[in-house]
Amino acid sequence: MKTYQVDQEGYYGEFGGAFVPEILHRCVEELRNAYLRIMESDDFKQEFNNLLRDYVGRPSPLYPAKRLSEKYGCRIYLKREDLNHTGAHKINNAIGQALIARRMGKKRIIAETGAGQHGVAAATVCALMGMECVVYMGKTDVERQYANVQRMKMLGAKVVPVTSGNMTLKDATNEAIRDWCCHPSDTYYIIGSTVGPHPYPDMVARLQSVISEEIRKQLMEHEGRDYPDYLIACIGGGSNAAGTVYHYIDDERVKIVLAEAGGKGIDTPLSAATIHLGLPGIIHGSRTLVMQDEDGQIQEPYSISAGLDYPGVGPMHANLAKQHRAAVLAVNDDEAVRAAFELTRLEGIIPALESAHALGALGKLRFRRDDLVVLTVSGRGDKDMDTYLKF
Repeated sequence: MKTYQVDQEGYYGEFGGAFVPEILHRCVEELRNAYLRIMESDDFKQEFNNLLRDYVGRPSPLYPAKRLSEKYGCRIYLKREDLNHTGAHKINNAIGQALIARRMGKKRIIAETGAGQHGVAAATVCALMGMECVVYMGKTDVERQYANVQRMKMLGAKVVPVTSGNMTLKDATNEAIRDWCCHPSDTYYIIGSTVGPHPYPDMVARLQSVISEEIRKQLMEHEGRDYPDYLIACIGGGSNAAGTVYHYIDDERVKIVLAEAGGKGIDTPLSAATIHLGLPGIIHGSRTLVMQDEDGQIQEPYSISAGLDYPGVGPMHANLAKQHRAAVLAVNDDEAVRAAFELTRLEGIIPALESAHALGALGKLRFRRDDLVVLTVSGRGDKDMDTYLKF
């Protein structure tokens, strides 16, 4: 049977793999040999599930959005990841990886962050488990996500502003990898998305797959069937999208729609729509689609949303697009902001700017009256209030 899941070598079709400097080869190999054994053990599953329930507050609700459904002429359910502890889906992965790190005997945690939600999640689990935490964040993002920076500091993490490149997510990731190269023996790098060298994309997707696992059960309760006609999620690196589609990836009855950040438009130099604009290349240890010039130099991405402002994309999503398993739409800044205000006024839910891109995809699709649509609201919008008000 055809599958879109990762293969033994860590590839999704032609994308994926592990391209790392020699100094990190041992760390990555050690993780590759350990992650499935740990994740499939009963004690890990029990501790992870207990924390998801009692600490994160899962399952997150699957909410029938009646007024939004009326507007778009179908039946829309919102998967409310914004209601998790710390305000986004990022906590699912951070808890799982911290448990893996602890079982591997690592004492020091590093992380990268764009919108700050993964940084907050990493700082939160390090406070919970008494581990040292260093978070790398581009200086541009430090300024536009001030509240999240203060949360990380209050939680005891050291936040390092990165001043190279255009001082956003790509540059924060570069610095985190440099740190890891200098401290390979005691440090564990919690990557926040389905990017990086194998096994990270697969590990993060598995940890986030609690989202699609819950969708199946909740749809059964609401609708008497366990699959939707459409799944919609935003993608930067792609962790909330990977979690949303994980259990449906090989079920061709379900249409997958991914919304990437169009910025000022894919016909302008200010965009972060990697699947529309990227070419195959290697970034942060993985072969995927990368925004690059004729010489293969990485082009600086742009998006109003700090969490989608990345010149690559997870190899799972690059493959889903290449194989035409997913339809990928570029949603521009103004379309995303309009969609955010629409959800706020129709349903009383203020979404994160990242999630607003998924909402912005609704107006680009043609639904039938009885179509069942599940859209993941990956985070809440209080971190983005300044941007919304300015806009």
